[in-house]
Amino acid sequence: MESNNLTGIERELVLQYLIDGNVPLTVTPLEEDNSVEEKDTEDKKNFSNEKTENEKIRPAISTIFPVALKGEQIKVLEQGIILLTNPPKAVQNFQTKKVRVEFYFNRLGLYFNTELKEVKAGLALVIPSEICRITELEKERPLDFSVRLFYSCNDKENVHIECYSLEGYKLFTKPIWSDVPEEIQKKTKDYLEEFISHARKQGTAGNGLQLIPVCRYLAEAKPKMQAVEGRSNPLDIIYADYERIVFASDSDSMHLESGAEYALEMSFPLELAAIKERKMFLTCKVEALYNNDEKSFNAAVCRYTSVKEEDVRFLYEKTTNKLFY
Repeated sequence: MESNNLTGIERELVLQYLIDGNVPLTVTPLEEDNSVEEKDTEDKKNFSNEKTENEKIRPAISTIFPVALKGEQIKVLEQGIILLTNPPKAVQNFQTKKVRVEFYFNRLGLYFNTELKEVKAGLALVIPSEICRITELEKERPLDFSVRLFYSCNDKENVHIECYSLEGYKLFTKPIWSDVPEEIQKKTKDYLEEFISHARKQGTAGNGLQLIPVCRYLAEAKPKMQAVEGRSNPLDIIYADYERIVFASDSDSMHLESGAEYALEMSFPLELAAIKERKMFLTCKVEALYNNDEKSFNAAVCRYTSVKEEDVRFLYEKTTNKLFY
């Protein structure tokens, strides 16, 4: 099995790269956000079973966000020490804590764990002997619903991207406020007030239900380094009913344009022995695009524009549990 750790020569190349260029970094505290999956799972068990005083007052895992440092805010010394210049206040709060530092080297995602220390020149991070490649676990895609979204290219060839329902978001059901985690409800509400006002002015609000998952997604979005920078990933589906569908992405790979029309192939697995899957082909138009404050997460609200009557009936009955007349 190939090691995720860089070799000595690779580490020296990366160190020189950091010294020579203004490389943006992302810093995340390890103690609170438990970036290592095993530690995260164990802490969640402890949090639910043994609520000590420290656990009661520490921030919720979902409220810990990575902090981005611009290239001009760092200086890397030959000794492998990163000095921080005018770092954000959030980073200053990480002082004396263990942190995970992530960055891209020739589009390859790398990270190392270290401690944020105070030195005469300010705050500093010592680059350890081990620098590792970022690895991504393959997501288990739900089998209940998927969409293939087609782009129309100038050369008249069609390209498509796969889209899957995002875990924790209920499709073909009415969103309710209690679905929104308590720690992000205020931020979600701020987004909701802004977006509903915008949608009403544009005449695209409808009943506004589709905006609840949009605002929740943007409020709880956390920047995440990829194993390979700029790689296109499947789109997430965070809402669907018999009139609209909402796609979301944590990268710039969405490439959906407001007002543009796209073809969709929807797939619904069926339990009938004779028919294992129902597919429907329709088109949709992007009613509105929304993004978070950092412009790094996006959501596209799309309204169906061309759909067969039997498919409308199927989607309506799936959404409402009522017969379509």
